[in-house]
Amino acid sequence: MPGSTSRGRLTVAVRHQGPSAVVTCEGELDHHTADLLREPLERSVEEGYSRLVVDCSGLEFCDSTGLNVLLGARLKAEAAGGGVHLAGMGPVVARVFEITGAGAVFTVHDDLDAALAGLPGA
Repeated sequence: MPGSTSRGRLTVAVRHQGPSAVVTCEGELDHHTADLLREPLERSVEEGYSRLVVDCSGLEFCDSTGLNVLLGARLKAEAAGGGVHLAGMGPVVARVFEITGAGAVFTVHDDLDAALAGLPGA
């Protein structure tokens, strides 16, 4: 992916669309790769992009550390007046959110187009 960072099993790319940061993840989000996602999410909020759209369609796995990264980003984004939108979760990743109940605190969309359709600047 152009403009992406990779650490072994996870690749993260960030682009900006209007007031939103669109973060695309591919691979496995776990204890070893979580910082690779945490850093661009936090940096985006610090730069004024409080609406974070995370494209999860390429995620093959997400453990509790990855979930905590997304929950932390949600708190920072909401404190800045925005929020986190999750798009395109596959069954394995969606199951983590279902089991923990975390899906209830995020805005979840079927795919990236649906997530972007409801955002200003789309």
